[in-house]
Amino acid sequence: MHSKTNFDESVDQFLRYLKTERDSSPHTIENYRRDISQFRDYAIPESCVVIDDTVFTIRTARKFLLKLTHKELARNSILRKISSLRSFCRYLVREDMLSVNPFSGLNTPRRPRSLPHVFSLQEIDKLLSAPEQYWNRTENPKSKNTNYFKFAMTRDKALLEVIYSAGLRISEAVGLANRDIDFFSRSFVVRGKGKKERLCMLGRPAITALKEYLNERQNMNLRGKQNSGPLFVNKFGNQITSRSVQRFFKLYLREAGLAFDLTPHALRHSFATHLLDAGADLRSVQEMLGHANLSTTQIYTHISPERLLSVYKKAHPRA
Repeated sequence: MHSKTNFDESVDQFLRYLKTERDSSPHTIENYRRDISQFRDYAIPESCVVIDDTVFTIRTARKFLLKLTHKELARNSILRKISSLRSFCRYLVREDMLSVNPFSGLNTPRRPRSLPHVFSLQEIDKLLSAPEQYWNRTENPKSKNTNYFKFAMTRDKALLEVIYSAGLRISEAVGLANRDIDFFSRSFVVRGKGKKERLCMLGRPAITALKEYLNERQNMNLRGKQNSGPLFVNKFGNQITSRSVQRFFKLYLREAGLAFDLTPHALRHSFATHLLDAGADLRSVQEMLGHANLSTTQIYTHISPERLLSVYKKAHPRA
């Protein structure tokens, strides 16, 4: 018989586990906290302050799913919340607070197979040229901020080049340190989701952009006191945030005449698709993206009709 555990304490333990052992981002941890809190409000009696097998049942899990369905939430939102609770209960079982995970066998709506947006090669060229165009158009020769304009222009161009060259997530890019980049081998190691390390490559344009940025950063006396310091910094020498990247990305989308609702993550999608279009094998792309499962990478094989047509023409005897 499992002992009863205080609900709030178990949630705090789980969130600490996400932070220390899973290396989850603050945004992810907050989502878990919100989903668990919503589950408690919807499906757990107010008088209940403990966790045990009489509270966390398949009936309770179904009740929660039914509540979410009646609220007419988007299917992906429902799936994320159920996934959060499934992970929480898996932790409770592992820590001997529950006997079984009531969410493990719960039938959920099938996740829609949506295809991510991919930039064409021409759009990539426009986007990566946008920082220089934007800041050259904005710069006033009489302004005292001329040095900052050059710094911001080279930093943003270098950051976008690195994201596209290595297929990075935004959090991975802004988390890079000075010591991470090996200019000789044109590579670096990044720690992705779950602290999983992978080797990333840098193309010549990315290397050139990085060197130009580092020169401008030195001109601004923002070189950094230690190799462990952040690679991409703001005008105060502090690490830039993911939110800052998303904000200036919108400026460059507009400058390049591209869809304004896109995010920097589209560069990662484009990285994978362009590699596959050029003949890279799926396993290699999986490793470069840091995907745990090949099925996650396979979505990119459905994006390019041009690639399928090319393969068909080469392989089919009557194409």
